[in-house]
Amino acid sequence: MTLIKSISGIRGTIGGGADEGLNPLAIVKFVSAYATYVRRHMPAGAGRGKIVVGRDARISGEMVRHVTTGTLTGMGFDVVDIGLATTPTTELAVAMEKACGGIVLTASHNPKEWNALKLLNERGEFLSAGAGAEVLALAAEGVFTYAAADALGRVIVDSRYRERHIERILNLALVDADAVRAAKFRVAIDCVNSVGGVVLPELLYALGVEELFKLHCNPHGNFSHNPEPLPENLTEISHLMTQARADVGFAVDPDVDRLAIVCENGAMFGEEYTLVAVSDYVLSCTPGNTVSNLSSTRALRDVTLGYGGRHYASAVGEVNVVEKMKETGAVIGGEGNGGIIYPASHYGRDALAGIALFLTFLARSGMKTSELRARYPSRVISKRKVELAPGMDVDAILEAVKRHYAGNRVTDIDGVKIDFADSWVHLRRSNTEPVVRIYSEAPTAAGAEALGDELMRFIDRRD
Repeated sequence: MTLIKSISGIRGTIGGGADEGLNPLAIVKFVSAYATYVRRHMPAGAGRGKIVVGRDARISGEMVRHVTTGTLTGMGFDVVDIGLATTPTTELAVAMEKACGGIVLTASHNPKEWNALKLLNERGEFLSAGAGAEVLALAAEGVFTYAAADALGRVIVDSRYRERHIERILNLALVDADAVRAAKFRVAIDCVNSVGGVVLPELLYALGVEELFKLHCNPHGNFSHNPEPLPENLTEISHLMTQARADVGFAVDPDVDRLAIVCENGAMFGEEYTLVAVSDYVLSCTPGNTVSNLSSTRALRDVTLGYGGRHYASAVGEVNVVEKMKETGAVIGGEGNGGIIYPASHYGRDALAGIALFLTFLARSGMKTSELRARYPSRVISKRKVELAPGMDVDAILEAVKRHYAGNRVTDIDGVKIDFADSWVHLRRSNTEPVVRIYSEAPTAAGAEALGDELMRFIDRRD
């Protein structure tokens, strides 16, 4: 059983002994620590305070929800339970409720045996590094004060936030439902048996798509395939595209903050190019700066420069991208895993906003999805990971990589990234899995693979 404690939240497998995984005891401890942190930082005289809780559809969701809401009310907070909800819906609900925080119960792209507590601040954004570290310190200390009987919180169930989220998206200035409706799009979706199966059809019908072809939309949590929206896991929707004569396909992860697009011919648009295409559309209407993380394609930089803007790179992680976006006044940003962050809606990765913006772009362009993809430079990213073996000194490996490639442009704000003339490679420890990730990009698949092979051999020699 596995439990990963990081500043971005607590993630683990379900089951095992009392000191293993994300069991009820662990949930109580970390939720109590989070509640203690929130109480400590609430303004004086703020009263009881409320915290929003939303969850994806994974099997353990109900158990984790009961323990989480019980602990929060036991700490004296009111809980706004919004039920099955995407991560971006929960983020928006925190701000709309004027709550003092929120918890999303989702392990994102991890398999069904995982779950997690994603912790939000009062703006519905992920906790900063300092705040996350404080929560972990409080959990390690384990000294909590629970409410007396007459000071217990209550649970308020509110299932309207999916509808409010969709309404917010439809009201965005750059979302044109009339154009989408006029295009009479035939759309295929794969929602991997989670909350996307409920909310994507609602959004797409509200946008006016002509016909919808659904894969794995029953939100029972028994994921029909590996839930990470990568090409090797999306063969069914790829085959469906030509059979259904669909114009575009969308696949999301269990909490709907990542978006993969499929072309009408069944080819993958490329998760890296989700952000590139949406940014192209946004920049064509509102020129400005963009942000993506160090592991994202250079194509976004190229598109941004074409509109006279400036591109900035951040450390990996939504909170780091958001921080850099605010610092630079970026009009669009995100991560190369299909995560769109559009500040006009909110500062959080949101596949629903990405779908609406992309469909508007596609409708206004008059192109096929494959033709739109062909607008962008052909760059290929190789994504690998190395399981952390006992005794592996990751810091020593990273230092050795820096020394070995010192003659090139090296960035070390998050692991080590080496930039070459037409390619790059990025080596970093994962925040969500016990692995070291190696991402490399080059103009060809062979070039990207060769860079990844080179770093893999280097690690093998050092291990």
